[in-house]
Amino acid sequence: MNPYEIYDNPLIGRYASRRMARLWSPQVKFSTWRRLWVALAEAQRALGLAITEEQIHALRSQVESIDFAAAERYERRFRHDVMAHIHALGDAAPVARPIIHLGATSCFVTDNADLIVLREALGVLREKVVAAIDALAVFAEAHKALPCLGYTHFQPAQLVTVGKRATLWCYDLVLDLAEIERRIAAMKFLGVKGTTGTQASFLELFDGDGAKVETLDRMVAQAFGFERTYPVSGQTYSRKVDSQVLAALAGIAESAHRFGTDLRLLAHEQELEEPFEADQIGSSAMAYKRNPMRAERLCALSRFVMALPAAAGQTAATQWLERTLDDSAIRRLTLPQAFLAADAILNLYLNVAPGLVVHPAVIARHVAEQLPLMATENLLMAAVQAGGDRQDLHERIRVHALAAAQRLKDGAADNDLLERLRGDPAFPSLDFGGVLDPGRYIGRSVQQVEEFLDHEVEPIRQRYPDRRREDPDSLVRV
Repeated sequence: MNPYEIYDNPLIGRYASRRMARLWSPQVKFSTWRRLWVALAEAQRALGLAITEEQIHALRSQVESIDFAAAERYERRFRHDVMAHIHALGDAAPVARPIIHLGATSCFVTDNADLIVLREALGVLREKVVAAIDALAVFAEAHKALPCLGYTHFQPAQLVTVGKRATLWCYDLVLDLAEIERRIAAMKFLGVKGTTGTQASFLELFDGDGAKVETLDRMVAQAFGFERTYPVSGQTYSRKVDSQVLAALAGIAESAHRFGTDLRLLAHEQELEEPFEADQIGSSAMAYKRNPMRAERLCALSRFVMALPAAAGQTAATQWLERTLDDSAIRRLTLPQAFLAADAILNLYLNVAPGLVVHPAVIARHVAEQLPLMATENLLMAAVQAGGDRQDLHERIRVHALAAAQRLKDGAADNDLLERLRGDPAFPSLDFGGVLDPGRYIGRSVQQVEEFLDHEVEPIRQRYPDRRREDPDSLVRV
């Protein structure tokens, strides 16, 4: 069929990196199944079962050489994917056919392979979260002392600095990194548990020797770098694990959505913008447009990821007793797509954060428009200390402020509030010029940025000295 006549998943065709896309590919999935069958046979032979080195060598030689067409033919015949691949592998390694999958149930390969891929995919995301933290930290350091309007309710509030605001975005990612690290550390192997999790088939193989069954479970897990297996299971590992992992990915999406939304708001204010390439087109109709399309895409993909934990939670909640198969189809969708979308989100983050464009002149103009209002509290306190009545002064400031605000709404180019106060006989001779220094209103913003970088970011940089960003050639489109 012509590839342009069938649906093309945009996560693969447009957004995710080649590295993440390959992790969820059929080649990786089914070669991992074969590696699991090799590891099982090797451990069983080491523990005394009648399996020959020749059989193991035959299996090992076919790990990557998968005849997908043959497997597909078998699956159409058997309606069972694991048995299809057992037969395809048996055809490729006939000497080993009698011992493939010995004592195991389907979830030995399906679930253990999923756990292997989940752990590696989490590692990929961890690298990118670390790189995004580093990029935002560099930006925060560079702009830690640049005063800008702070907003509450998206209304002008006290001043902050551009760098201090960036630490808010950065700290969200620091929290996400901690959760990703927690999920990786908690990841265990299913191991060899059998059809209902009791290991009965393996106990039978080893003539009732439970110690050998325990050793087999441990040996197979260690072959894939897992020190621990889940202590109890049905046929599958608890789908609670999937739910927790997707919640961690949704956390990344939440942080990215917040960053993307803030960037869109600030782009409207023309204070901060995402990178814009020389030949980039903002609109097919309005040639002058410079739309925040990366930030918008960041928000769109983030909403997709944030919606997926509900499906994972429902799956975890509806597993019947030792096993039901209604988890299979939905996990084929939610697990890969959650990781592909989270990967795409971080690719965008790493494309935007290092290239953020700051417009200090616009920022200064906005500060100048609002600073007289913010200065009134300092003037009020100074006037009271000079002998004025606080309540009378407060009322005068209120009246003048409303009049100045109305003047701006009527089209005035500047805020004349301080001029009005300077001409009011109720105010003594105060340092009106000094109160217009924006640096007086940023509090401890500079120090907070420095402390955040020292106490939160630097330990991360020490833990992850290699903070390389994704090779651009491995991305599709950002």
